[in-house]
Amino acid sequence: MARAAVVDLDGTVLRGETLIPGARDAMADIRAATERVLFVTNNPTVPPGAYAARLRGLGVEATAAEIVTAGAATVAYLRANHADAAVYPIAGEPVVAQLRDGDVSLTDDPAAADAVVAGYDESFGYADLVAALRALDGREGVAFVGTDPDRAIPSEDGPIPGSGAIVRAVAGVTGREPDVVLGKPSRETAEIVLERLGVPASECIVVGDNPATDIAFGESVGMTTVRVRTGVADADGPEPDHVVASLADAVSLFEASHGPSDDSQE
Repeated sequence: MARAAVVDLDGTVLRGETLIPGARDAMADIRAATERVLFVTNNPTVPPGAYAARLRGLGVEATAAEIVTAGAATVAYLRANHADAAVYPIAGEPVVAQLRDGDVSLTDDPAAADAVVAGYDESFGYADLVAALRALDGREGVAFVGTDPDRAIPSEDGPIPGSGAIVRAVAGVTGREPDVVLGKPSRETAEIVLERLGVPASECIVVGDNPATDIAFGESVGMTTVRVRTGVADADGPEPDHVVASLADAVSLFEASHGPSDDSQE
């Protein structure tokens, strides 16, 4: 049996501010069937404590320690690898606030930056591309960090551009690929998750809607992978071990033997 569950949030448990039907009871059943649960999300805009409060308000048990966000992973990466860097954020205030709260040193002068962080920003525009050029073009040694790779993210009204779209825009204008993109499926985020779980990856099941992030994340470290059909409708990525309609339909996999089965594929 699986000892731990790694569960995506947006598109798997939540759609916008709303619980996906059946998710509340499914999470209670998954908790009952496992030793450990972690929610792992590529949303960099909401800190773990706020996510936990949102879930509890919707009737889903959660603590801040059980949530790993792309924002938290970005802060951890910067503190470990660029502790003394002056960071220029090309991201919205929710991301910037988490960098600030994480004691990341910020600068409002792109030409003085030692590192650039690109992430979700609803007001992203031409001025941000200019700033990216000032910070990165021809300036060797300046780190380029993306919060997460999600090109599009689900909302109550349909898909909207995510952080990955902004990371790609910055990469395009500067002609430079990011040094690292946090969130799933990055190795850096996988290390945070496995350390927090304290359970071998082979004894974990990851459930998510996006093959390019959730399924690739689980496959890269040897977790059993389950894709739900409640979020991203069509995305390239590794084939999951199981495909189910929703999180509620994934519960039986935690109660059964650990591993793929031929009749679960679609």
